[in-house]
Amino acid sequence: MEKIARFWEEKGDKKVKCTLCPHGCMIYEGKRGICRVRENRGGKLYTLIYGSASSVAVDPIEKKPLYHFYPGSHVFSMGTVGCNLSCKHCQNYSISAVGPEDIYLREMEAEEVADLAIRYGCKGIAWTYNEPTIWHEFALDASKIAKKKGLYAVYVSNGYINEEPFREIGSYLDAINVDVKAFSDEFYRKITGGRLEPVLNTCKLAKEIGLHLEITYLVIPALNDSDSEIRKFCRWVVGEISADTPVHFTRFFPHFKMTDRPPTSLDTLKKAFSIAKEEGLKYVYIGNVPHGDYENTYCPRCGALLIERYGFSSSIIDLDGNRCGRCGEKIPIIVE
Repeated sequence: MEKIARFWEEKGDKKVKCTLCPHGCMIYEGKRGICRVRENRGGKLYTLIYGSASSVAVDPIEKKPLYHFYPGSHVFSMGTVGCNLSCKHCQNYSISAVGPEDIYLREMEAEEVADLAIRYGCKGIAWTYNEPTIWHEFALDASKIAKKKGLYAVYVSNGYINEEPFREIGSYLDAINVDVKAFSDEFYRKITGGRLEPVLNTCKLAKEIGLHLEITYLVIPALNDSDSEIRKFCRWVVGEISADTPVHFTRFFPHFKMTDRPPTSLDTLKKAFSIAKEEGLKYVYIGNVPHGDYENTYCPRCGALLIERYGFSSSIIDLDGNRCGRCGEKIPIIVE
């Protein structure tokens, strides 16, 4: 569905500059931005995907992954097409690397999202699967309605968004998982087509405006898995965000344009886990691996098992509200 976009500037001769994300695409008449879904028509910028969904599902919140946010709840998850990064290893490239004319899209009204979430017993909605930044207009309208109906709203994002639009959507979000893809600007430029600094700024801004923040770091063999890079990343989280921030190190599997390297070894992921603990992170998880203790939440003070997870299911074992049931330590977790 087409609609006048938010966040753009006229630049004369019917050119426009998109100001939604750090790319700042200068778009000529009849052309689109990097994301494939914002088009200049007669000197005005249009979104081509307002209400256009490629993927709709009910997911456990743990799948996002959000481990400290309403554990055990189900979330109504939606995605569209396109992306403002071009990651060579994208696992959702069938929707992220295409335009709206390339696949079937279900057209939805903003009011319909909250109604469907309630109908299917979900506590909230998630903008996920592809990058929600480029769906800004629809995510904004639907999230406003969802909040009025008592639902939470979350983003699963690459963090590549400018401050003004993020503050706007952030007013209607409760949580965000940001995928920090590496701690190297060289990686970002070569592998994703973006830059690292804007992503880090989004993480800091999420914390500043009061969103529940969790960070995912996909560990890719020989690209972003060195001890030094992992350590720098962990030190940044502790120093610039908080040692309480949940961090998910996840296993890489060959996808899309990156089938030339093996899946990440469990030993490498365990090493990342150990480094994170050494640097002071209190809540560290390993994802995309067989079931084990690395999915569970333990009290950083007394070691009590607080939440046990198996795959995408979770069971609260020893929590008293947001405190450890054994020693009373306050846990940065949002529960019912």
